[in-house]
Amino acid sequence: MNRSRIASLVTLVAGLAISGADHPSAAQACERPCVGPTRGAIVAGGGGRLDPLVYERFVELSGGPDAHIVLIPTAGTEYGSHDGWTAIERLREAGAMHLEVLHTRSRSVADLEAFAAPLERATGVWFSGGHQWRLVDVYLGTETHHELDKLLERGGVIGGNSAGASALASFLLRGGEFNGEIIATERAEGFGFLRNVALDQHLLQRGRENEMFEVLRREPQLLGIGLNEGAALVVAGDVARVIGNRVAIYDITDPLTLIPLRWLSPGDVYDLGSRRTITEGAAAPPPPGT
Repeated sequence: MNRSRIASLVTLVAGLAISGADHPSAAQACERPCVGPTRGAIVAGGGGRLDPLVYERFVELSGGPDAHIVLIPTAGTEYGSHDGWTAIERLREAGAMHLEVLHTRSRSVADLEAFAAPLERATGVWFSGGHQWRLVDVYLGTETHHELDKLLERGGVIGGNSAGASALASFLLRGGEFNGEIIATERAEGFGFLRNVALDQHLLQRGRENEMFEVLRREPQLLGIGLNEGAALVVAGDVARVIGNRVAIYDITDPLTLIPLRWLSPGDVYDLGSRRTITEGAAAPPPPGT
């Protein structure tokens, strides 16, 4: 990065930090949990080939080998495509024995009780990669979405990789049909399983580490999460543990920092509600429920 670009970045984030001081943190005004589910868990992966520990943890949280896991590959480009369906192999390698695929391109089909019925007995759901706009176009606000909420309420787990992770947040990044469009006004709403959050993936690998600041300029109250490829956050309530690779946290409402970006390493445990690191390093004890 050249000096002029560095200077521009420092000016940008300094301006964001100053403007963010006028906006109280969402953590100051919400009831716990502020971000994650009251029951159950979320597993959000940053794209690429995830650390096998991510899938193993997802299967474990879903109930182990006897878990009933539903794979939703709708973000992928086509039936059988690499970006949507190889998660079956990863889940089987992680010990899952009961897998079912749920897939449609029709919003009206997704709103049918009969289509969503497999989710009634599911203990875990995994959204694989592709384009997140396909997921919200088909499932947002439908009977399928309602059953996913109920799955969490009974203690299940919802996970996703790449686009499947971004769609789990309340604010949808890259909701347009072209990945270069960071904010798509017509598709800025995600599923909301992680509230008050915008989530990006393939962070350093695709040079996206500064693009979250554009989102926070518009929505300063949000907590930004950037996942590198291979990384994942396992979230129960407001407690998040990092697996596999580094994760970036963006918070422009924090008055104690000039550069509103911090990096978490594998093993770190972070409180998404208070926006503070709980423990650092792989030796940290696992948070309750994760």
